[in-house]
Amino acid sequence: MKTHLLILLAVIASSESDAFSPSVVHTQHQRQIRSTTQLQSIPTPLDTLTSGLASIARLPHGVTVSEQGISLVGPAAPYLPRIKKLYDIENNIDCRTIRERITEYDLVVDRVIPSAENSRAMKEDTSTTVPTLVAEIDGKEETFAGVGAILAFLNDKFSTEQQMDDTTTLKTITDASEGADINLKGIVDKLVEVKDVLPCILRAGRGSSVCTAALPSTVPRPVKPLVLYSYEGNQFCRLVREVLTELDIVYELRSAGKESPRRKELAAITGGSSQCPYLIDPNINVQMAESNDIIEYLYKTYALWTPPNELLRSASGIVTPLLTPLYRIIAPLQAGSYKANEFEYQASLAEAKASVYDEISSAPVVVYTYALSPFCTEVTALLNRCGIQYKEVSLGDEWLPGLLKEPAKRAALLEITGQSSLPNVFVGGSSIGGLFSGNPGVVPSLEKGELMKLVEEAKQFMS
Repeated sequence: MKTHLLILLAVIASSESDAFSPSVVHTQHQRQIRSTTQLQSIPTPLDTLTSGLASIARLPHGVTVSEQGISLVGPAAPYLPRIKKLYDIENNIDCRTIRERITEYDLVVDRVIPSAENSRAMKEDTSTTVPTLVAEIDGKEETFAGVGAILAFLNDKFSTEQQMDDTTTLKTITDASEGADINLKGIVDKLVEVKDVLPCILRAGRGSSVCTAALPSTVPRPVKPLVLYSYEGNQFCRLVREVLTELDIVYELRSAGKESPRRKELAAITGGSSQCPYLIDPNINVQMAESNDIIEYLYKTYALWTPPNELLRSASGIVTPLLTPLYRIIAPLQAGSYKANEFEYQASLAEAKASVYDEISSAPVVVYTYALSPFCTEVTALLNRCGIQYKEVSLGDEWLPGLLKEPAKRAALLEITGQSSLPNVFVGGSSIGGLFSGNPGVVPSLEKGELMKLVEEAKQFMS
């Protein structure tokens, strides 16, 4: 219970530091929110909430097809430009502005190319401006770099009249109130800034970089682009697009905002539902709705593993340094070191160590756990997602008095490995530590590409 409370405090602390002290990088063509937090995992209810708040912050943008838009399914469609490529980062202010306009004009983008700093696209050409749009106009390709150039192109080619952004709309209010006592210009500037920045703060750490599970060259890559029916203002669509950025997956974007004729197209595919997001993977002939199902599928198919919830990493950074010294004192005491008969304690400890040695040599991977520990639950789930078979040894519900069933074995683990906290994962008879920490820990071992190799070596040695 205390561990869960510390996790909650860690989450709050990390959220506050990320949300209210963002680092905004300004360049000639882009403004990008950066965060050291990498919340790259299966979305939680908190993700759904913050994504919904991000959508509310941007209302009415990116939700409904504009009446001034020139429809791609209308009589003018054959004469309209074709959007071939969009170099995009999901959690980027300028990229979001472009995607909102794409929703409002009900456009299709043949290739949305994730362009985070550590993406494959940026490694191929580090000079690429984000966002950049490539369009085919009268049989020739033209490139538009930066938010200003792209918006001008979209407004010119896909609208019957000039669209107003937040700055223009609020400036009109200011001009109409000229001479008033209140300085509306300052208010307008703040409103625009808040509407721009707040969604990035709410979703800090998501959709801004490629996760380590998708970086290695051995990661499966789709040959044909995936197809995503989506619209910018939908909170669940955002969750899927974030993961597409984090997994560095190129996809075709088919806008299906409110009042979009493309919703009929989607209903025909699904048998009646026009719900977004909707994913089609032509490489495996898979089609699915529901954001969580889509995201689980993407990780399972196009990542080496499904990362654990990184909020636990933030919590681990606080919990581990605080409790480790306490664990070192308490573990022997719980095992009986305080008793007057030292021989009895040492005998009990020796018996527990022998039991541990037997257990860690009985299977290639052995995991010592507590039933109520979120770190233990996450480490076993991660091993399951990686397809790693393991033997689990539970020492009880938690380390607290009354919940710990085998205190002597916990003290034995401390003597053998220098670690009494759980989980404690052994591969080939050697401890690699817990979820995030140890020698070096399960997640760091995965990130270095070492864990699967160690498991295979242990299998061969024990066969």
